[in-house]
Amino acid sequence: MRKIDPHTLLSALWLFILLNIIFRDIHQFALKAHLEMLLTGRYNGMLITEELMLLGGFLVQVPIAMVLFSLVLTRRIVCPVTIVAAVITTGTLVSTPPSDMDDTFHLIIELAAMTAIVWTAWRWPDADRVPV
Repeated sequence: MRKIDPHTLLSALWLFILLNIIFRDIHQFALKAHLEMLLTGRYNGMLITEELMLLGGFLVQVPIAMVLFSLVLTRRIVCPVTIVAAVITTGTLVSTPPSDMDDTFHLIIELAAMTAIVWTAWRWPDADRVPV
């Protein structure tokens, strides 16, 4: 496998997670039960409100922003920001348990990618450190 710049790798991993989240959500629209829940204004027994939709918008903005931040922020800033964003995003992903096999599959893939994100940020060499 070729060596990829950590900035590029982190950005690609965040994009990978976003595509999985989006596909999983779109994929659910093929299920009649899913559409019926959305039409009632309740999802898995939870009332869908404007405030809940706004919270969802803020939470999904974290991985969206990390696609860009991973590319433009310096290593010193992006590493801790990545760890915090990974904790927030992982919490969001696991806050709703998967309801079927394809949700479980996507969650496993997303968590594996999240592990790779944290690992990359944690193990990113400090280029400013002078070897002794």
